[in-house]
Amino acid sequence: MKTFITKGVCSSRITFETENNILTHVKFTGGCPGNLKAIAALVEGMPVDEVIKRLKGISCGGKPTSCADQLAKALQQNK
Repeated sequence: MKTFITKGVCSSRITFETENNILTHVKFTGGCPGNLKAIAALVEGMPVDEVIKRLKGISCGGKPTSCADQLAKALQQNK
């Protein structure tokens, strides 16, 4: 299990696990629980590169990042 400390978003951290380049587990701490559980449910089982491609660069409100973008950054750092 890997942990990523987020920056600039409501969630404080993301824990995740990969196996053979597949995202197998995602959990956000803090933030909007329903939305973040939905993101986790949608991306679990996907190839890491596909998750990065889909989520990288998504912003939230006036912020330059989002919890989804932070997940993409976490996965990029741990490739």
